[in-house]
Amino acid sequence: MYRFRLASLNVVVLVAAIILIARLFSLQIIHHENFSVLAAKQHDLYETLVPARGQIFARENRNGEMVPIVTNIERSLVFAEPPRVMDKSGTAAVLSKILGLTKAEILGRISDDSRKWVVLKKELPESEAVAVSKLGLSGIGLEPERFRFYPERVFASQVLGFYGFHDESRVGQYGLEEYFEDELTGRAGSVSLVKDIGGAWITGGERDILAAQDGADLTLTLDRTVQYQAESILKDAVEKYEGEDGSLVVLDPKTGAVVALANFPSYDPNEFNKAPDAGVYRNRAITDAYEPGSVFKAFTMGAALDSEAVTPDMTYEDTGSVKLDDFTIRNALDKVFGTRTMTQVLEESINTGAIFAQQKTGPEKFYEAVKRFGFGKKSGVTLPGEAAGDLRNLDKGGKVHFATASFGQGITVNLLQLAQGYGAIANGGKLMKSRIVEKIDHKNGQIETFAPEEAVQVISPKAAYTLGAMLVSVVENGHGKRAGVPGYFIAGKTGTAQIARTDGRGYDPDRTIGSFVGFGPVEDPRFVIAVKITNPGAARFAESSAAPTFGEMAKFLLNYYQISPTR
Repeated sequence: MYRFRLASLNVVVLVAAIILIARLFSLQIIHHENFSVLAAKQHDLYETLVPARGQIFARENRNGEMVPIVTNIERSLVFAEPPRVMDKSGTAAVLSKILGLTKAEILGRISDDSRKWVVLKKELPESEAVAVSKLGLSGIGLEPERFRFYPERVFASQVLGFYGFHDESRVGQYGLEEYFEDELTGRAGSVSLVKDIGGAWITGGERDILAAQDGADLTLTLDRTVQYQAESILKDAVEKYEGEDGSLVVLDPKTGAVVALANFPSYDPNEFNKAPDAGVYRNRAITDAYEPGSVFKAFTMGAALDSEAVTPDMTYEDTGSVKLDDFTIRNALDKVFGTRTMTQVLEESINTGAIFAQQKTGPEKFYEAVKRFGFGKKSGVTLPGEAAGDLRNLDKGGKVHFATASFGQGITVNLLQLAQGYGAIANGGKLMKSRIVEKIDHKNGQIETFAPEEAVQVISPKAAYTLGAMLVSVVENGHGKRAGVPGYFIAGKTGTAQIARTDGRGYDPDRTIGSFVGFGPVEDPRFVIAVKITNPGAARFAESSAAPTFGEMAKFLLNYYQISPTR
């Protein structure tokens, strides 16, 4: 019996040892990875530190004070932990009165106890957050969230863009938010440490912290006051003249700084998802290339003056049409002007006169001047989606292509390019590169500045000053009278451009684009203004739509810059 008991005990011990070894083998060898991960989850803490997105600033006034036009704010979200909500019906009833949600909506979210955490509402107004906090409801809590905020709402919305979800992450979309996404985002940080059962750091345990680096701040060349006025004037003009849309650009011709860039219709980046269609996000002043029409005649005349092919008083005989390459090109409304000077060609916007100046210049010199003025390539402004425009008709050769280009047909440009080109005329023939960002303030202490940059001497100073005087005559005596401001010499040119048909070749007889581009005061230009109104139904010609819009903006700027009358 004794031997039997001893043998049985040995068997039991042996079996227990085999089971223990097998269990240890399973834990330490077969399932080692799983239990290591589980232990790490219990003892190791790793969190990503999210950087604050950079702000965007604009100039507040002439004194250079800066104000944030894009910033970040914290708002609370209210969440529920369904298993901890005791009185689900009562909780839903009281919350519905505060949050503006139905009792059924809230009850549907908090009734499922298998869900450990559920959002009830995001971006709570402060009053709602305070009210929820005071209730002290079981299983209901508040959590802070950081949001992108545009305090001026529709202000410069196409310039700024917005911050929204793309796939699974939030990114900048359109405008500066998109173009400077990497700079504004910053660099994420992290924290990892060993914690005890209560979640506190174990003294002496491993701890590794990589601080987040907040996104860089952008300082713009935009003047908040001028931008606001430009948007207001443009909105009124588009509505008054029943246009489809409009754009207005204000440049400093001496530095290339974009002082204002407005588009209408516009939208509120805080509620970008409420915009009627995605087309309103587009910055039409740079993304929409169009045939400019007669505003382009200034560049044709500039090339002719620079090459000394014409003088302001040189005459030619207008018969109302020119025949080239089996095509007959006529003046607008089939007008015949007779003997006219080059100055009168601009004053009365004569197509055949622009052709005369182009032919006197010659195709090679004309084309080179057009490219020096910045057409056919992007301006380089730091905004996404800029259209380079199209000069391919001039690459084809042929007299007719150069003839139509001389008065702005058969080629395309964007409005900022036109403003930049007129800026060269205003600046003694020197083209300054357009810029809208003045500096980038990186949070590592580095400051990146964008100084004025001369691109090229487009035409001679003599040709530029002469052309400026001729453009003053357009405002004084020609189609640009409504762009003038009493007491000042303002230079500029109208353009009523045809719009290509969408259902075939040729132009739509019922649709036009009205433009006016100019600068002032001509003796010491402080601003360039470019206005474009698409298909103004209440004013077919630019002299009755874009020109008075320019005049209103010019009058404001002369007062704002405190420029005394010179006449």
